[in-house]
Amino acid sequence: MDGGNWKELFNAACEGDIELVKYHVKCGVDINYAHPEFLSTPLVACALAGQEQVALYLLESGANPHLYSEFDAMTPIQAACQANLNTLQEKLMSLGVIMPEAVSQPSVGWFQRIFLSRALR
Repeated sequence: MDGGNWKELFNAACEGDIELVKYHVKCGVDINYAHPEFLSTPLVACALAGQEQVALYLLESGANPHLYSEFDAMTPIQAACQANLNTLQEKLMSLGVIMPEAVSQPSVGWFQRIFLSRALR
């Protein structure tokens, strides 16, 4: 796998460029990979960016509906809830994902905690 292709896929997913996402998926870029520089999954990242159609395409293409995104400190269903993506929530539940009991404040990952602690000093 070429990391540059994954990065381009990740950015295209967040920007909603579904044609570029489809291209990289067809070329075999691993959509369940979390690059060490990003620590985020394309599915969670595009959901948080409000790119519901891309997220649905990623799921249809084999994205793991349970895969935790370390940077975002959440799962795909949590991201869909936070972004109010109802169709994505329904799709995830149809794939066996359990809706969280309460979705309140988003979780804060380790990177954000470090950044916030430094910013508040």
